[in-house]
Amino acid sequence: MSKIRVLLGMSGGVDSTAACRVLLSRDYDVVGLTLLTCELSQGAAEEAAALAARFGIEHHVVDVRERFKETVIDPFIQSYLRGYTPNPCVDCNPTMKFKVLEEWADRLGCEKIATGHYARIERRGDNYFVRAGADGKKDQSYFLWRLTQQQLSRTLFPLGEWTKEDARRHLHETGLEEKARDGESMEICFFTGDYRDFLRREVPDVDNVIRPGYFVDAAGRKLGEHKGFPFYTIGQRKGLGIALGQPAYVLRINPQKNTVMLGDASQLLTRYMMIDAPEWVQGVPEGDVSVRIRYRSRQVACRVVRELPEGRLLVRFAEPVSAITPGQSAVFYNGDVVVGGAYISLQRGINQWINEDDNEQ
Repeated sequence: MSKIRVLLGMSGGVDSTAACRVLLSRDYDVVGLTLLTCELSQGAAEEAAALAARFGIEHHVVDVRERFKETVIDPFIQSYLRGYTPNPCVDCNPTMKFKVLEEWADRLGCEKIATGHYARIERRGDNYFVRAGADGKKDQSYFLWRLTQQQLSRTLFPLGEWTKEDARRHLHETGLEEKARDGESMEICFFTGDYRDFLRREVPDVDNVIRPGYFVDAAGRKLGEHKGFPFYTIGQRKGLGIALGQPAYVLRINPQKNTVMLGDASQLLTRYMMIDAPEWVQGVPEGDVSVRIRYRSRQVACRVVRELPEGRLLVRFAEPVSAITPGQSAVFYNGDVVVGGAYISLQRGINQWINEDDNEQ
């Protein structure tokens, strides 16, 4: 019986290397694929190629820099310029990483594709669901809610039942002691340092595009001048460049007026949020589910309570939640199973819908 041929995304890091070793130990015919997405990935491609040669497996490097810029980097920049705080990994996975893996799997005769994500896939009837990885500290299911059913149907996550410590231990035990000691990969792969510096480098005529504006309080009173709204995120406290005699947090960003609203921590709390462009595995949940509003946040019980104009939805939390950040993903779970996701909208005008929901309860 011939081996199942699987195309593995290889970055040269701990996770994809451990995934490769696991697949080989399970007798898969592994082919490595490394995406050259930007100048920073050149070293990773060389590392992955060297590892593939060491393992004796076929390996390919695909230059997708132009496509990556159009698909991931440019939208990332435009999101900040529209008042959002984007999470590029959420969009990169279905439209770049897994899409290119699928394309090349077809080209190379691979039945399956695989990555080193700490997540699991579960089939229930005709539907495939992403499940949280066994390692609660490294679980990456949050980033995978946009994967299509087709992509999930042919994907393997070899590290889904492993912890990061398991992966390092496995590499150490199989003669890759130096690789086992590698540091964590970058959260965003196409730049290092602060995103504000990246915007300054990438946006032509940055001083005209990102102009100074005013900090305001909840009543609209001017508190001082800021450097331009794209340089701030909801919940930010440090680096504001203004002294008010007490801790101040970014409450809201208004890109039309170029204002940044400041207030205290209690003003960040809310029982509601609006979401946009939702995607569900089996339709809008009718009862209680839970949601994570950022990668490192815990799950909070919630319910989708109302359909809004322009395809948005109103979500009510079971308890107050802090720092609802437009552009981040709201990922919905039933236990450890992802049932859907959406983007957090700009929250302008939400009070109208909150009042209506309160009146109906």
